Amino acid sequence: SRLRVSSALASPIAVVRLSAMAACASDLMPLTQEIASSIELESGLAEPPRSRASPPRWARVALAACAVAVPAALALLAQRAAGSSAAPPPAPTSVATGHVVGLAEDGRPRTPQDGSGNGTRKKPHVVLILADDYGWGNLGVHRHFNRTEDQKQAQAEVHTPNLDHLVRHGVLLERHYAYKICSPSRSSLQSGRLAVHVNTVNTGVTYWNLGDNVSGFAGIPRNMTGIAQKMKEGGYKTHMVGKWDAGMATPQHTPLGRGYDTWLGYFQHANDYWNEGMPLASTGNLDICENRFVDFSLYNETYRGPVTKAIRKELGCEMCPGHLQIPNIKSQVNATGCNQLHNGSFSNYCLSDSCYEEAMFNHRALDIIQSHDTSHPLFLFYSFHLLHTPLQVPESYLAQLDQLVKESGGRPIDSSNRRLYAAMVLYMDTMVGKIASALKARDMYKDTLVIFMSDNGGPVYEPGSANNHPLKGGKYSDWEGGVRTNAFVSGGYVPEDRLGKAFEGVISIADWYPTLCTIAGVDYFDFEANATNHYLFQHGLPTLPPVDGRPQWDNIVSGANGRPDPFHLSERALLHWPFKLVTAKQEYSFYQGELFPNCTTVMEYSENGPLFADMKIFGASMKLSTNETVQDQLTLTSDCGDGCLYNVLEDPEEHEDLSSDPSYADIRSRLLQTLKDMNRGIFSPDRGSATLQACLVGADLGGFYGPFVDSETFYAGLEPLSSQQQRVRDKVKSDITGLNASLDRIPEATKEEFVANHGIKPGGSTLDSCLPHI
Repeated sequence: SRLRVSSALASPIAVVRLSAMAACASDLMPLTQEIASSIELESGLAEPPRSRASPPRWARVALAACAVAVPAALALLAQRAAGSSAAPPPAPTSVATGHVVGLAEDGRPRTPQDGSGNGTRKKPHVVLILADDYGWGNLGVHRHFNRTEDQKQAQAEVHTPNLDHLVRHGVLLERHYAYKICSPSRSSLQSGRLAVHVNTVNTGVTYWNLGDNVSGFAGIPRNMTGIAQKMKEGGYKTHMVGKWDAGMATPQHTPLGRGYDTWLGYFQHANDYWNEGMPLASTGNLDICENRFVDFSLYNETYRGPVTKAIRKELGCEMCPGHLQIPNIKSQVNATGCNQLHNGSFSNYCLSDSCYEEAMFNHRALDIIQSHDTSHPLFLFYSFHLLHTPLQVPESYLAQLDQLVKESGGRPIDSSNRRLYAAMVLYMDTMVGKIASALKARDMYKDTLVIFMSDNGGPVYEPGSANNHPLKGGKYSDWEGGVRTNAFVSGGYVPEDRLGKAFEGVISIADWYPTLCTIAGVDYFDFEANATNHYLFQHGLPTLPPVDGRPQWDNIVSGANGRPDPFHLSERALLHWPFKLVTAKQEYSFYQGELFPNCTTVMEYSENGPLFADMKIFGASMKLSTNETVQDQLTLTSDCGDGCLYNVLEDPEEHEDLSSDPSYADIRSRLLQTLKDMNRGIFSPDRGSATLQACLVGADLGGFYGPFVDSETFYAGLEPLSSQQQRVRDKVKSDITGLNASLDRIPEATKEEFVANHGIKPGGSTLDSCLPHI
């Protein structure tokens, strides 16, 4: 009998894989063509019926590639049947009316090349800006009210004139969602997969599973194609500055391996803004290399290695002679770059503003724009370290902030961390303004698409100190404050009739991959990952999920909602517009209020939280308390159990839980089942454990993090280590090798004592303070 496949299972990728069965087994050709035709017809993607001698377009692609075996195709169909969010998107609908929009004459979703949006304009320059840990309430356009004294004070503290200007001359994306933590969101952005289909954990960069040389590492699996590779296919020159956090183990995991022509930046969740080392204040982690290395690299065609003093000088940083750059668990300088370790006669030095890490990133980004050959389109990924911890900023910006607050009629800020965070926001805004000015100076802005977003909501624990007001929760939670992020598009490429508008359609951070591919005129199907799945299946390893981001440009232009169907936010949360299901325990379940943190919260955090809960010592998670009740109290955790239900269109602040309302019982039941089905398709490979080899390679580099697997021929242009550097290297190798040999024998009590002594647990050193002039 005829095999029928419902539209819920259909997707171009499913057709490719089913059609690939014919290439691998010619006797299945007639059946494969019928299956492919059936899927296309029932999904609404069908071209007119054709004879058996002419396979569908997707089948022709697959027959040429023959990339995936029959079992992989069957596994994909099983995943679709389970309700995976990688299933094909329904037709986009108008946010206001629900009517189907944005379809070309043949019934397919339109692309700019189809004549919608910007029509057949030339490919724009693309500047993709990613902020780190940016609080919803720390963006000026989200500070709407000034009726109360606290509202007026909040407006006086938040200064983002450049970002606000870009929003007014662009489109504010009010329903932009990311994952709740850094690395998964960044992996999603670079790979085009929802985080649940590429990476859901902040794994340390030194991890390696020797049994899986595709997915057995931190970050994006080796054989997934990066967005920059796709943009290069479209003729773009590709450059990156800033935080990567999407893998490091092999050359393929680096930005160069993912398609960027050049990169200046760092690999991990964070580093020190002044020293580029890994103090505990940056990530709260102590790795098996004892945080002894610097994480700051420059990679291009001729040089691939650490950022040296000579390179820093080229980036505008004149190093103080007393600054020896000795990475350690304690920061070498204070928040404003002044020495706090008192190295002999240079005990009173302060680093210049030009040596602030973000200043060097901006220097490099401006150089890229100023030297760009405009006969080629530019793709610049500007990935800020700001506003992630450690909270550090040049003193000049603290002074500038204080003056702006005063001129705006505000009181002096009463929390040290809130003041630092606000100054860091001001700094980031200034750097974005410089980028926009540079594009205009080169007459590039009129042909540029600027995309701005954050990788997750703001961290509301101490010392993160963001504010997501009026949204609930923050980073590490599935509440809107943790996953709904600041975002907008701007630049001359945005249609004039959309300027100053807000877009309410749902967008995932994964959607930028297919959106940019469409703008660049390239196919967003991942052929490399698809071809790898045959090998993975044969070896019993997890196969790589397909790209499941969705092209969104036409939706942004037309006002359509491109994600009205179930959207898999995490293993604990699901959004099926306008309803959102949140399950299980959720950390940081509170509302911050207009001003946060403040003197009241600073005085109470050691007993009542919120405190950082993702500490790791040598890979082992360290709880704030062995008592679960106390742990939950210190992290302000609430428990949704089998599911809290919200209508986030009518209740965006998630005040009213509908789960106990009988009239919503069917909706809640359906969403629970959908989440359960979708969770069966979560991509969760064994990423291994921290490996000594990462530290040994880092020591050989002179004390810098970098690729350590299959990296023998990767590094280029490095100067040989001096005799002194060799002695240091040998000592470091000996120390770290000895440590790793004894890791299993280090008692938990020793680790807990270490954590307490370094200010992470209650009773440790101060994470924030109430400023004395209040």
